[in-house]
Amino acid sequence: MNVIFISPNFPLYFYNFCNRLKERGVNVLGIGDTSYNDLSMDTINSLTEYYKVNSLENFDEVSEACLFFINKYGKIDWIESQNEYWLETEAALRSKFDVSTGTKIEYMDPMKYKSKMKEVYKSCGIPVARYEFITDYNSAINFTNIVGYPVVVKPDNGVGASNTYKLRNDEELGFFFETKNNNITYIIEEFINGHVETFDGITDSNKNILIASNHVMLSSIMDAVNEDSESAFYSQDLNGMDIEWIGDKVVKAFDTRSRFFHFEFFRLDEDKEGLGKKGDIVGLEVNMRAPGAYMPDMINMAYDVDTYSIWADMLIYDKIFTDVKRKCLVGYASRRNGVNYKYKNDDIKHKYKEEITYDVEVPEVLSAAMGNHVFLFKAKSKEGIMDITKFILEHK
Repeated sequence: MNVIFISPNFPLYFYNFCNRLKERGVNVLGIGDTSYNDLSMDTINSLTEYYKVNSLENFDEVSEACLFFINKYGKIDWIESQNEYWLETEAALRSKFDVSTGTKIEYMDPMKYKSKMKEVYKSCGIPVARYEFITDYNSAINFTNIVGYPVVVKPDNGVGASNTYKLRNDEELGFFFETKNNNITYIIEEFINGHVETFDGITDSNKNILIASNHVMLSSIMDAVNEDSESAFYSQDLNGMDIEWIGDKVVKAFDTRSRFFHFEFFRLDEDKEGLGKKGDIVGLEVNMRAPGAYMPDMINMAYDVDTYSIWADMLIYDKIFTDVKRKCLVGYASRRNGVNYKYKNDDIKHKYKEEITYDVEVPEVLSAAMGNHVFLFKAKSKEGIMDITKFILEHK
């Protein structure tokens, strides 16, 4: 089997996807714009061969790399990246080289445009926030007169929370129009007073869910990026939760064949006319790749499994060989540089030495959303997760 993996070296832990494939005898063919000498040994040892291009943005260069691998190794079976930024590149390469194990570029719209995602959510009977495309200031003002402030503006085709803003009044809306990137198509949507919950997992070729987890956000990623605030969330047991069957409906509605998936929902923190009662689920966004922010590792800890191996087995055998049974809850808390915290990192590791499983510095390029220093920890109950989170993030 031949698998092309786009940008196997970034984020740093993505070599794990390649490693598990290579361990199983797969030719893992990496394409990236980092020089070979600058790759980590973990990445190098996880690849059969690496092809450096000057820029991954240059589709012709990446296509030439694929042709090189085809001429050397034969037909390509999979093209993957697990990186939202390169999803369109993978899809375009699948179309060009007739690789059918994944979505081709002509079917990508529901996975890259937030407006299209909303339509699929609605087709499943899941409500979504009202929205409009931003055309001019007056139409945006008319929209705010209907839904009220605050509102959220975001790129219709964007990655993560970049260029996403919460606007509270006419003045902030005016400033947005004065400074916005005119090369980006934005949508404006009503603000939802709720917290984000995710539904993450892996499917087989028939969209059967092989493993899934639910992560509950205690802070907003949008606020983390725009306000340089801390991030915190935790995984919880799916048994008996509405998001399990709602998530299954959404998995069936999108092209989730043989993929990692990451769906985002709002859970309403108060009644919202037209959307539902407090505690109801509202559709937010879709990411057809592995969840970020060390979530694969959180799933590993929660189930005592290796999701990278599960993903590799799914690609090769279309099934898994792992008993999936939750063992604990897992929390994530990140600190920001320059904040005066009540407890030092060593205090945290001493008090919770049995619970802390990850203690890592985040690369600067990822720190806007993830924070500068991340702790992952496990507990048997939600109360235990909250106690550790509070201890980590408490300010002087």
